[in-house]
Amino acid sequence: MTKYQAGAEALDALNSTNDGGGNKVEFSSFKSGSTYKVKVLGTSDLISFFSYGIYKQVNSFVAKNPSKKSAAGYPVENLTPWDAAWKFHKDLSKDFNDQHGQEAGKYRAKQRFAMGFFDLEAGEPIIIDVSKNQAQAIHGAIKKYEKKLGKLAFELSKEGSGTNTSVSLTPVLDMDEDLTDKERANFDKAPDKFDMSLFDGILYEADEAEQIELLVKAGFDVSLIGLEVPKAKPSTDAGTSEDKQYDF
Repeated sequence: MTKYQAGAEALDALNSTNDGGGNKVEFSSFKSGSTYKVKVLGTSDLISFFSYGIYKQVNSFVAKNPSKKSAAGYPVENLTPWDAAWKFHKDLSKDFNDQHGQEAGKYRAKQRFAMGFFDLEAGEPIIIDVSKNQAQAIHGAIKKYEKKLGKLAFELSKEGSGTNTSVSLTPVLDMDEDLTDKERANFDKAPDKFDMSLFDGILYEADEAEQIELLVKAGFDVSLIGLEVPKAKPSTDAGTSEDKQYDF
């Protein structure tokens, strides 16, 4: 199981400054334009983790055996193949905006937060995946209304696009007017605490062999970091002689 940070430890990661399988639960869709009416069950219903992936090219994953990170989130020991690819380009970069700097950014581990709520429409727990800045914005609202969490429903929303994306957690002003009968009933029946075991198994874990395969898929020459390109073998599925799959 990936060594993620939960509860109080995740809060420490959320509030820090960046100076110089199990359950079948999945992340709920939280794209721009999304809005959920939720009940907040506690102030530390979250985990922190480091995710790899390239938008529209390699789906996000976490390392089965994660590297040790510095306080600023950079890998310092037990580097994964993706950490090694990041370091290769970072060491050759003179400026973040040069070619190697841009390539390094593709392979860098990015700190993410999974946060749990109780969805009043569905009447069940949900978990969303957000960046550190987004998690800080949400958690700031949770702390602001900490003493009233048991009495308030909230709207959890995401708006904008690209670098202008923002999230918000705002209290429902009039629960009688702004919630449906179903939502009010679900608010009353919500559990007292969020089930932290729901975070187990929600992250897709890739071992070293699969990470190498994903680097090849991303177009990185793994021989540059002392690794071998996975050997291909003919597929056992019906198809042409050109069909191949990686031998892992």
